Parts: sequence; C-alpha cells; structure tokens
Amino acid sequence: MDDNARQLSISRMSMKDEDRLAELGYKQELTRNWSLLHNFGVSFSIISIITGITTLFEYGLSTGGPGVMSVGWIVVCFFTMFVALGMAEIVSAVPTSGGPYFWAAILAPKRSAAFWSWITGWFNLLGQVAVTTGITFGCAGLISTTATVQSSYTPTAAKTIGIYAALLVSHTLVNSFGVKFLRYLNDTSVVLHSIGVSCFAIAVLAKAPTHQSAKFVFATFYDGTGETGSEGWSMRASPAYVAVCGILMAQYTITGYDASAHLSEETNNASWNAPLGVLMSVGVSAVFGFFLIIALLFSIQDFQSTVDSTVGQPVTQILIDIFGPKGAIALMTLIICCVWHAGLFSLTSNSRMMFAFARDRGLPPFFDHVDPKFGAPIRTVCLAAFLAFLLAIPSLGSSVAFSAATSIATIGLYISYGLPILIGLIYHDSFQKGPFNLRWASRPIALIACLYIGFITIVFCLPELNPVTSQTLNYTPVAVGIVAAWAFGSWFLWARRWFTGPIRQIEEERMGIPIGDPAKLVQAEEKLDEKVGIEKIG
Repeated sequence: MDDNARQLSISRMSMKDEDRLAELGYKQELTRNWSLLHNFGVSFSIISIITGITTLFEYGLSTGGPGVMSVGWIVVCFFTMFVALGMAEIVSAVPTSGGPYFWAAILAPKRSAAFWSWITGWFNLLGQVAVTTGITFGCAGLISTTATVQSSYTPTAAKTIGIYAALLVSHTLVNSFGVKFLRYLNDTSVVLHSIGVSCFAIAVLAKAPTHQSAKFVFATFYDGTGETGSEGWSMRASPAYVAVCGILMAQYTITGYDASAHLSEETNNASWNAPLGVLMSVGVSAVFGFFLIIALLFSIQDFQSTVDSTVGQPVTQILIDIFGPKGAIALMTLIICCVWHAGLFSLTSNSRMMFAFARDRGLPPFFDHVDPKFGAPIRTVCLAAFLAFLLAIPSLGSSVAFSAATSIATIGLYISYGLPILIGLIYHDSFQKGPFNLRWASRPIALIACLYIGFITIVFCLPELNPVTSQTLNYTPVAVGIVAAWAFGSWFLWARRWFTGPIRQIEEERMGIPIGDPAKLVQAEEKLDEKVGIEKIG
C-alpha cells in the first residue's frame, strides 16, 4: 500500500471513529493519532510488571513466600483475563475516554443510568489516583533505596515524600506541555518493559552464582506477617489467609489496563483497537511478569538475608549478591526508568478519565477544558497529581501505607471494572455489542469476572500484619469506605438532582441547551426523555 492509499485509509477510519463518537453524543476534541501499538503500549506501561513486582517483592516474600508469588501469579492472571474479556467486549461497544462510568450509564436502564454512572465514576477515580500514587511513590522508594548503596544516605519518610513530589512534578510537566512527545515516550516505554525487562531477567539468571530448586520457587511457603516477637497470621488464622493476602503483589501489578479505554478517543479504529489493547496488555504482561518473577526467585542466593536485607529492598539485595554494588546500581537505574514511564502514563490515563467525568459534570465544569495550544487537559493533569500526592501523606506515619495504597488502587479500579460488567450481565438483552463480541460466552465470562472481583475486594481489606496496631492498620477499608460514603451520600443528598450521567453533548448543543448550566441541563434531559417516550407510545 502506497503512502496516499494509507493516508486515505487512515482518514476514512478517523471519520468512522468520529461518527461513532458522535453517535454516543460527543465531539472529537482530543487528537486521534494513536495506533493499536500505542494504545496497547499505554496499558502495558501502566501495568508495568517490573513496577508491581519490584516494589511489592518484599511484601510477596513476607506474605506467603516464593510458592505464593509464583503460583499466585498464574492464578491471578487466569482470573484477571476474564475481567479483561468482559471489559474488552464493553469498550468495543462504547469506545469513549469516560471508560467504566460511561459504560455503566449506557448498559443500565434509563431510570438508574445516572446513579450507576456516578457510583462507578467515583470508584474509578479513586482507583486511578491510587494507582498513580502506588507507581510513583514506589519509584520514589526505589530511588531512595538505591541511593543507600555505596553511600551514607539514610532514607526517611520525609525524604521519600520529597522525591515523590519531584517525580509527580516531572510527570505533570510532560503531560501538560509535552503531549506531542507522549507517543515517542510510549514507544520507549514499550521497549523498556519488553526488551529491557527480558534482558534484565536473562542477565540475572545467567550471572547468578547458584540457583534455587524448583521446589523452593513453586512450593516454599513463608509467613513473615508477624511483627517482632509476634506470631504470623498462619499461626493465628491459617496459611490460607496468608496466601490470599499474598496475591496482592500479582493483582496490583495487573491493574490499570482500562487506560486502553480512556485513550479510545485518541485511538484509530477504536472499536477494535481499544479492546485488543486491553487484552494484549494483560496477556503480554502475564507472560513477561511470570518470566521476571521466576528469574528473581531462582536467583535468590540466601533467602533469609534477602528477606531481612539491610538495604530494605529484596530485589536490590538480589542484584548486589549477583552483580556487586555497582552492577546493582546500574540495573536498579533501568528499573527506575521503567517505573518512571509507568507513573507518567498512569497520570495520562488518570487525567483523561477526570476530563471525561468533568465533561459529564461528575466533577466541577472547571476541569472540562482542553488547552488549545498544547492539546492536553492540563487542569485535570494537575488535579490528578495533587490528589495522588495527598494519598501518599499517610506514609509519614504508617509502615503499611504503601501496601494500603496498592490495595486501594486494586479495589477501586476493580469495583469500577466490575460494576459495568455486572450491569451488562443483568441487563444482557439490551446490551448492544460492538465488533468484539464474546457471543455465547459473554454471560459466563461476566459472571466469573464479577465473582472474582467480589473475592479480591474482601481479601485486600483484611489486615496484613499481626498484631494490628496504629502503625500496622490496613487503612484500605477506611479510604474505600470514605469514597463509598461520599459517592452514595452525595448522590442521595444532591447529585441526583442535577447529575444526568453522560451528556449528549452534540445533540444538546444543536438544540441550544447550555450544557454548562446543570439545572437547565436536567430540565432539558427530562423534556427530551418525555418526548422520546411519547414518540415510542405513538
């Protein structure tokens, strides 16, 4: 195909995408120039296997040990694929940047559409903010830990927060003023997370002086959940309790793939490429992640000294044991680069979700703005960064704040993934499918996905360390509870009076309705619904 024919094909595809977006009621405001590879790359970068595995490796070793980490990864990826399939089918039918909250509104009956949209939107917003916090705060922790190797630097909570703030500023600047470079940074990120991580894992395996046995990697259970002088949860409760808590490392890692949906308004042939981006990011991450975990576990030189590492980071200790301090610093720098890219694109996805939610009045109209010069929703970029910073503040006084942030991210996102899937399962007959259609398997897959999400929502609210004190309290239920109370309480107190769910922007502008006035918007929606109802009766 010559260049002219290719450009013509892309142009026709873009017109088709814009027509589909117009059918859903929206104008094309964001620049649509992302391919399948770019769409997949953003979700793949946010999943960032090296981020979740590296930053939670200590948690995994202490909460179940190698057996739970390796086998748990397989189990988690298996069930997560059901969730991804359910999401892919929905995003194919509804390819907008709103993502889950928009899906909930479209799939639910008209009378309850706004309610489910509101609830789903707030849980998705919580999850998005927490993912950004988990990734970028984890990056700050890695930088702080690496700085202790061959230096007198002493990490503190305040210093880590300072590094974290600097990282958020860098992500904010790139997402605000360098949106044209995001595609190229995306390409770099894909290379780092695929070729870079593969080379990293191969180098670790090849250089390791000794290797652990397969029994150690796949069948060793370790309970380090007890504080000094206290028994772990396997003694107080059961080993199964420790094992289900231990899968957090894998489940937190495989999150954020709704980014493919949030970027669908910037993706060509979105009805196909966005769902494929969701599935590819989960599938590829599952394979690469398993390889990375196995490489690190087989290469542990001394298990107990790795768990009790003086540097405070097991992966760093593994690298020091294998490559020495200088080699460890070099490889940790590669990891930090990967995590920086993951945090960058997490903020990209987060800001797009907030922009769409503000466009539909789920957030104040002030945030419904795309800067004409830079082509970026700068206001929601700044809002997302600010909220992510606030969520990390508890780390100044809590030893489990980071794992709590990862739990919040996992629960918040998966509830927002699960609600539209559940609605589509209940009201299946009115679900108008897109090009990606699961056909007869749609409902069984949706049911498994919803049951699994319910399971992990309960598990990740459980206490992780014994005994439970002010320092070891898992504040995940508190944070999730506050958002749930806000979402439900605000709905019944005032939001139900003016929030109509996704706004039919184009249709209402044509009718001369001021979409910036919530009161007039509600009145217009009611009149429009009455008119449609009369026409249907007639």
